[in-house]
Amino acid sequence: MKISTIGRHARESIKSLSRNAWMTFASVSAVTVTLILVGVFFVLMMNLNTVAQTVEEDVQIRVHIDVAANKHDQDTLKAALQTIPEVKSVKFSSKEQELKELVKSMGEEGKAFKLFEQDNPLNDVFIVKTKKPTDTMKAASKIEKLNFVAKVKYGQDKVEKLFKFIKASRNVGVVLIIGLFFTAIFLISNTIKITIIARRREIKIMRLVGATNSFIRWPFFLEGLWLGILGSILPIILISIAYYRAFDYVNPKLEGTFIKILPFDPFMYQVAGILLLMGALIGVWGSLMSVRKFLKV
Repeated sequence: MKISTIGRHARESIKSLSRNAWMTFASVSAVTVTLILVGVFFVLMMNLNTVAQTVEEDVQIRVHIDVAANKHDQDTLKAALQTIPEVKSVKFSSKEQELKELVKSMGEEGKAFKLFEQDNPLNDVFIVKTKKPTDTMKAASKIEKLNFVAKVKYGQDKVEKLFKFIKASRNVGVVLIIGLFFTAIFLISNTIKITIIARRREIKIMRLVGATNSFIRWPFFLEGLWLGILGSILPIILISIAYYRAFDYVNPKLEGTFIKILPFDPFMYQVAGILLLMGALIGVWGSLMSVRKFLKV
C-alpha cells in the first residue's frame, strides 16, 4: 500500500471521528471507563499474585518426629519423606533448635521457656517443602500415614483458605475484565456501524468506480484504532499517578515484613503498554465486527 493511500485513509478516519462527535465521545468514554477498571483490577491482581507467591513459597510442612524414634528411625523417615512425589526438600531441625526458635519468636515472654533447656519437651522436626504450594495438603495427608510421625502441621485452615481466596480472586478478576472488554467492543462497533450507515452512498459510489474491499475498509479500521488509543490515554495517566502515590505510601509500611508490592518502575510502564495495546485491540476488533456485519462489500 502506498504512503499516499495510507495518509488518505488516516485523514478519512479522523474526519469521520469529528463528523460523529457525540458517538466518538461515547465510544472513547466507554473505552476509558473500561480500561480504568481493567487497569485497576490488573494492578490489584498482579500485586495480589506477587503477595500470594511469596506466601505460597513460605508454606511448609512441619513433621514432628515421634520422641521414641532413634537416629536410625529418623533416617528411615527422612528417606520415606524424600520418596513422596510432591516433596521438594526435607530439612532436619533438632528439638534444641526448635526451642531456640520458639524463645526468639516470643520476644521478652520467650525467656520463660529457657527453663526447658535442661528438660526439652519439644520434638525433633523435619521441615518439608513441596514442589508446588498447592501440593501441600496432598503431601501432608501422605506424611501423616508414615511411621515415626507424631504430628503434622502446616496451618491447614489458613493454607486452604489462602489458596481458595487466591483462586476466587483470579477468577473474578478475569471474568470482570472479559466482561468490560466486550462491553467496550460493542459500543465501538455501534459507533462504526452508524458511520457506515451515514456513508452508504459514498461507499456505493466508491465501489462503482472500482475501489477494492480493503480500500473501503481501511478508514473504518483506523477509526476504531484511534478510538481505542484515545480511550487508553486517560486510564494510563490516572492509574500511573494513583499507583505512584500508593507505592510511596504503602511500601515504607511494609519494610521488615515478607510482603512486597511491585515497584513502580518497570511495573507501571508494562501496565501502560498493556492498556495501550488493549485499547487498540478493542478499537480494531470493534471496527472489524461492525465492518464484517454491516458493510456489504
